[in-house]
Amino acid sequence: MLTLPDLIDFWVNKNMSLEECKVECLENCSCTAYANSDARGGGSGCLMWFSDLIDIREFEQDVQNIFIKLSASELDSIQSPVNKKILLTVTVASVISGLLIAGIALSIIWKSRMKRREFVLVGLQSQKEDIDLPLYDFSTIAVATGHFSLTNMIGAGGFGSVYKGNLSMGQEIAVKRLSKGSRQGLEEFMNEVLLIAKLQHRNLVGLLGCCIEGEERMLIYEYMPNKSLDYFIFDDDRSFLLAWKSRFDIVLGIARGLLYLHQDSKLQVIHRDLKTSNILLDADLNPKISDFGLARIFGGNEREASTRRIIGTYGYMSPEYAFDGKFSVKSDVFSLGVVLLEIVSGKKNRGFCHPDHQHNLLGHAWLLWSVSRSLELLHESLCDSFIASQVERCIHVGLLCVQKLPGDRPTMSSVVFMLANEEAILPQPKQPGFFMEREASLIREELYTRNIITITMPEGR
Repeated sequence: MLTLPDLIDFWVNKNMSLEECKVECLENCSCTAYANSDARGGGSGCLMWFSDLIDIREFEQDVQNIFIKLSASELDSIQSPVNKKILLTVTVASVISGLLIAGIALSIIWKSRMKRREFVLVGLQSQKEDIDLPLYDFSTIAVATGHFSLTNMIGAGGFGSVYKGNLSMGQEIAVKRLSKGSRQGLEEFMNEVLLIAKLQHRNLVGLLGCCIEGEERMLIYEYMPNKSLDYFIFDDDRSFLLAWKSRFDIVLGIARGLLYLHQDSKLQVIHRDLKTSNILLDADLNPKISDFGLARIFGGNEREASTRRIIGTYGYMSPEYAFDGKFSVKSDVFSLGVVLLEIVSGKKNRGFCHPDHQHNLLGHAWLLWSVSRSLELLHESLCDSFIASQVERCIHVGLLCVQKLPGDRPTMSSVVFMLANEEAILPQPKQPGFFMEREASLIREELYTRNIITITMPEGR
C-alpha cells in the first residue's frame, strides 16, 4: 500500500512475471528494488530501480507493493530476536514522542497552509485576465494522458511526474503534475505560472495552460519530441546524433533566450537554474529554456539580490551564489558558460575526473586553453563535423562566462555578439570559478538538492 519511488533510474518489462522480476533483480548488483509495473488485476510486468528510492509514501487508496533488496547481513541484523526487541522499544518510544511534537506542529502548519492556499487561489483567479492563460479541467487532462498511465510518463523527479498527452483537437502536450508531497507549494506554483505566461520567445518553452482542481496542480506545456539537451550530449551513442552545426545553433538559441530574459522582455528575469536538462529541444532541435521554478524578477535599479535559501543544481551555480547566496544576471551567465563547455566536451562539470589533475571541467578547459590546446576538449563524436573556429570561440566565450568574479563576466548582449560574429575580438579570460576550490565546494555539495530532472524547488518573490 505504497506510492512507488520516483522513476529516475529504472527499467521496465511488461511481459515478465513478478517471480521472474525478483530473479532478475537479485542477479543484478545495481538493482535496489522491484515491483509490478501494473498493479491491476493481481499485478503484472516488472519495474526495477537502480538508484536511491525517492518519495515513497503510504497511500491507502492504492494497493501497491515494492520489494526492496537488502544484504543478507542487514536482514539477519533486523530479524534477530534481540534486535527486534530493541527496535520495537525504540520505535514505540520514538512514535509516542514524535506524535506529540508532530501533532502540535501539524496543527500550526495546517492553519498556515489553509490561509496561504486561499490567498494563492484568489490571487491566481484575480490575475487570470491579465495573463490570458487557459485553465484546464482535471478530467480533460486525465483523458489526454490516458489517465496518467505509466506508458505516457516521460519524466519524473522530486516535484512529481511529467506525462505526454494529446488534447481532443490533436495537439500534443507535456503535463507536469505535482505530487501531493511535492516541495513546490501553491504559492511557488502560482509564481511559475504567472512568470512564464508573461514571457514569449522562440527559445523559451511555451506554457499552454494550467490545472488547479482540489489538490491537483498541473502545468501544461508544448510537447518537446526531442526531450532535453542532456539526453543527447552525455550519452556516447546519442551524442553522434547531434552534429556540430546543430550544437552551435543550440548554443546561439540558448544565448538569445537568456538575452531576452535579462534585457529584452518587459521583466528582467534571472533564471537561477540554467542547465542542460532544462534545455528542451523541439522537432527541429530548436532549444527552449524551461523550468522557471527558481526564477526571480528584478525591478527598477535592482542589480543584485541575496538569499539564505541556496537551492539549485550543484555544478551550475556561480561561486557568489553557492557560498554567499548572492545572485544577479551574472549568475545566469556563469551557468551558461558551464553549459557551453558541456556541449563542446560532452562531459558533465559535476563529477568530472581527469587522470592528470584534480580540476573540474571548467579548470580542465582553462588549462587546455592556456597552452593553446583547447580543441582537445572536443568530444570525439564531433570530430567529423566541427568547425575549428566556432569550437574555439565557444570554448573562449564559455571561459569568459565562468570567470570567478561576476564583474569580469560579459553581459548576455556581449555573449550573443561574440558567438555570432567571427570578427569580434574576445578579451582574455581569467581563472574560472571553483578552479582552486574543488575540495571546499564538494563539502558544501550536501547543502544543495541533488537534482537530476528539469524541475527544482522554487522560491516565491
